[in-house]
Amino acid sequence: MRVALVDYDSGNLHSAEKAFALMGQRAGAEVVVTSDPEIVRKADRIVLPGDGAFPACKAALEAVPGMVEVLRDAVEARAVPFMGICVGMQMLADIGHEYRDTPGLGWIGGEIDLIRPSEPGLKVPHMGWNDLRLRGAHPVLDGIATGDHAYFVHSWQFHPKDPAHLLADVDYGGSVTAIVGRDNIVGTQFHPEKSQAVGLRIIENFLNWRP
Repeated sequence: MRVALVDYDSGNLHSAEKAFALMGQRAGAEVVVTSDPEIVRKADRIVLPGDGAFPACKAALEAVPGMVEVLRDAVEARAVPFMGICVGMQMLADIGHEYRDTPGLGWIGGEIDLIRPSEPGLKVPHMGWNDLRLRGAHPVLDGIATGDHAYFVHSWQFHPKDPAHLLADVDYGGSVTAIVGRDNIVGTQFHPEKSQAVGLRIIENFLNWRP
C-alpha cells in the first residue's frame, strides 16, 4: 500500500511524514511525500495537509500542474481514501471566506468562517489542546472517545451543511468543528501528527480504513 502526502509548498511536512511513516510500518504502508500528480494518481491513500491562509493554500494547490484534476479523479471518481489536515480539511468545503471568498473543492458541503467564541476571554486563534466531542461513529475514530485531547492551531472553522458530516467538535465558546467526513473522505481540523497517542491512533485507523 502506498500513501501519498501531497506536497504543494503549504506547510512543513516533516512531522506529518514521520507520524504517517511510523503508523505505516504497522499497516505495511509506504509513505511518500510528493508533488508529482502521477504518484498521487497511483496511491492507495491520499493525505492533503495545509498550513496558512485558505486562499494561499488553494492557489498553491492549483499551481501544481494536474494535481487538482488527479485528486478529483482519485477521490470523487475512484473513491480512494482521503484525509485532509488543517487547511487541507478546510479546502473540502464549498467556499472559504478568509480574506476573500475562495472556492473550495466542494467535496463536503459547507463553508469556512471565522471562529467567534461567545466567551470574551477566549482568544482567536484557537491554539492548544482541546477535548474532542464525538458526534457519530466512524472507522477512523475507532478507539477514540469523547474527552480525548487533540492539538489545534486555527482561526477559521468548517461549518458543514449536513450535520451528519460533523464527526466531532470541541467546545471553544461554542461548537468548533474538529472532524468532518463522508464516504471515502475524512478531514481533521487539528493536527493528528502533533496530537500524540490520539493522533497516531487516528492515522493508523485511516491507513487501515476500507470505505
